[in-house]
Amino acid sequence: MNRDLCNNIHPLRAISPVAAGTDNTPYVSQIIDTAGYNSLTFAIMIGANTDADATFTVLIEDGDDSGLSDGAAVADKFLIGTEALASFTYADDNETRKIGYVGPKRYVRMTITPAANGAGNIYMAAIAILGHPNSAPTANPPV
Repeated sequence: MNRDLCNNIHPLRAISPVAAGTDNTPYVSQIIDTAGYNSLTFAIMIGANTDADATFTVLIEDGDDSGLSDGAAVADKFLIGTEALASFTYADDNETRKIGYVGPKRYVRMTITPAANGAGNIYMAAIAILGHPNSAPTANPPV
C-alpha cells in the first residue's frame, strides 16, 4: 500500500490567519486554480471566538473565469460534505472544518460570512488542498 500523501497534494493559502475579526465582514479566500488536479479540499482552522452568539456560514463558488466574474454557488452534487457542515458558531472554538469540491469548473473560492460577530474576536485561517494531481510527485515546497 502506498501511504504517500505528501507527494500527491498541493497545499495553498486560502484565507490567511485572521486575528481579532470583530465585525460581519466576509472572509473571502484566494481564487484557487484547479488546473492539473482532480480534487480540492478546503480545511478551515478555527481558533478562539469570544463572541457569545456569532455564526459563520460557508459558501463555495466556482467558475471558468480566473477572476471568477462568472462565479456561482456550487451545486451540492459537486461538494463532498456540505456547506452547513463546514459552517460553525461561537461554540466551535479550536476546531476544524472541511469541505471538498469535485466540480467541472477550473476556479474555486470559499467565502465565510459572519453574523452577529460584533462583541467578540474570531481567530481563523483556511488552506486549500489540491489533490489527485495529473502529474506526481508535486513540488515541495509548493509554488
